[in-house]
Amino acid sequence: MKTIWFVSHSAMPPHLAMRVRTNLMAKYLKEKGYNVYVIGASTIHNTDINLIEPGDKRKYIEKEYDGVKYIHVKASNYTGNGLKRIRNMLEFPIHLYQIRNEIKDKPDIIIGNPQSVFGVIPYWVSRKLNAKYITEVRDLWPESIVVYKGFSRKNPIIWMMYRFEKWIYKKAHRIIFTMEGGRDYIVDKGWDKDIHMSKIHHINNGVDLDIFNKNKQTNIVEDEDLDNDDIFKVVYTGSIREANNVRKIVDVAEAIKNKEYKDIKFLIYGDGPDKKVLEKHCLENNIDNVSFKGHIDKNKIPYILNKSDLNIMHFRQSSLKKYGSSMNKMFEYLASGKPSISDCKFGYDLFTRYKAGLSIDNANVDELAEGVLKFYNMDEKEYNNYCENALEGAKDYDYKALANKLEEVILTLDD
Repeated sequence: MKTIWFVSHSAMPPHLAMRVRTNLMAKYLKEKGYNVYVIGASTIHNTDINLIEPGDKRKYIEKEYDGVKYIHVKASNYTGNGLKRIRNMLEFPIHLYQIRNEIKDKPDIIIGNPQSVFGVIPYWVSRKLNAKYITEVRDLWPESIVVYKGFSRKNPIIWMMYRFEKWIYKKAHRIIFTMEGGRDYIVDKGWDKDIHMSKIHHINNGVDLDIFNKNKQTNIVEDEDLDNDDIFKVVYTGSIREANNVRKIVDVAEAIKNKEYKDIKFLIYGDGPDKKVLEKHCLENNIDNVSFKGHIDKNKIPYILNKSDLNIMHFRQSSLKKYGSSMNKMFEYLASGKPSISDCKFGYDLFTRYKAGLSIDNANVDELAEGVLKFYNMDEKEYNNYCENALEGAKDYDYKALANKLEEVILTLDD
């Protein structure tokens, strides 16, 4: 029985985790007979929770959740992105290195998630403990900093980050990209001569269909709009902030209203700094086919999506889209069994691949509105085909299936 350590600074207990990939991969590998540890920082991101209280001199604590062993490594609280966060990011790997021999079961494999140059330490731990090392790439870092934040690739710090990125890819025994175009990225960087392409694999994010379907049945939302079968419901779920540009969805709703469609309604679930601004905009402009529903617990999302007629996604356009998407929302939309519409066509686009929706690349407001009306006017047979295709697509991204793919990668380490 192999022992696997999942090492990720942001790994949290399942009941607190917003990003569930590590937890579910660990859970399903344990069910396959592997001895699994999840190792993360004691701090819970975006909260003031620290699982190791101030004054507690222990460098780690061990807990068990759902039969999986968790190691919470001591790290200091922080808010924002200042020096305290840098200290937190540094403390976790240093303390991990210090306690590596105190953890009872030594790893055969370490699966690391390098979120910064400090991510080198899990690799060093693997060397010290004679374990194989898999690096899991969930974000094209620092490329995303360059693209979204406008930093120059010639910036000395960015240059150093690229050097580290290439170095860890070379050293890792296997590389797993969540985005399907990971190989393309390596080629585009000109690194394919130095990095063995045979060790690159793709395992996307996904959805736990057992949990999703259970929540769909048990976590019911009382909402007169959701229960109204006389309207065509277009649903958005997510934060309402500048980066997500929910204003564009509001503009689509206004365009449809101006076409005098009175039985199409846009339901926006989520909260954020732009919510009040958009509510005021709708009120002032008499956009009455949009309803802002506010924050909703994550376990109620499946019920909401299942009651929609069309799920809508908006993406920030960037040069990174050619490598594919691994947004968690996309898999929830598929699992809802309802079609989706998106204003960005990614490389390896899943809505297109499964014929589960419509991706209109860089769509403007009028093009998105026409896309919504296409589904509104669609005959029942064609619409139901989209629904069935979405459900079939979701099966490929069920975390049980993804854990099977991870096991296949693990088994290649024996070759």
